[in-house]
Amino acid sequence: MDMTIDGNGAALSGAAAKGWLLTFADRVVAGADELTELDREAGDGDFGWNISSALKRGREGLVGIEGEHPAEVFQTVSDAFLASGGTSGPLFGLWFGRLGAGPSASWGVSDLGAAFGTATGAVQRLGKAEVGHKTMVDAMAPASEALTGSSADTWSEAVSEAARAARAGADSTGGMIARRGRASYLGERAQDVLDPGAVAVAWFFASAEGV
Repeated sequence: MDMTIDGNGAALSGAAAKGWLLTFADRVVAGADELTELDREAGDGDFGWNISSALKRGREGLVGIEGEHPAEVFQTVSDAFLASGGTSGPLFGLWFGRLGAGPSASWGVSDLGAAFGTATGAVQRLGKAEVGHKTMVDAMAPASEALTGSSADTWSEAVSEAARAARAGADSTGGMIARRGRASYLGERAQDVLDPGAVAVAWFFASAEGV
C-alpha cells in the first residue's frame, strides 16, 4: 500500500481526507438553502438545515484532530451525523461510519473502491434503496462503482471519476418518481425535482478536487 502523505500523492492521506471533508462542509453550509429548497419541493424541507448542522459539528471535530489516516477523518464526520435529526442523518452517519472502518493507513485506489463499496452497500441495506428510487443512492452507487472499477494511478484521479458519476447520478433523479423517502408520497408532483441527498453526495465527491 502506498504510504504517501502528500495530498498530491498516489494514496489518500489523512491530511488530504481532512482537507476534502472541510471543503465539503464549507460547500454544504454555503449551499444549505439550495438543498432546503429542493427538499421543500419533494420532502419536509429540513434536509439542508440538518446536513449543514451536522457538518458544522463535523467541521469542529475535524479541526481538533490530526487525521493520521482517512478512516479517522471519516469516523469524525460520522459521529457528527449520527447526532443529527431527520432520516438522512443516520444514513450519512452509517456511510461515513463504514468509511471510518477502513484501513488505518493511507488509502490507495483499491482501498477507496473497497471502502466506498462497503459503505454504500450498508446504506442500501438500511434504506432499502436501489438506483432509480430517487434517493442519495442514485449518486452513491455509481460513484462507488466508478471507484471500484477505476484504473487510475492516483486517488485524486479516481475520485474525479467518481465525482462525474455522482453528478450524473444526481442529475438523473430529475424526472424520476421517488420510491423511497417522503418524496414517494408526492408521486409525479416531485418528479422533476432533483433529490437533495443525491445532490449532497455529488458535492461531496466534487469537494475532493483541488485538495
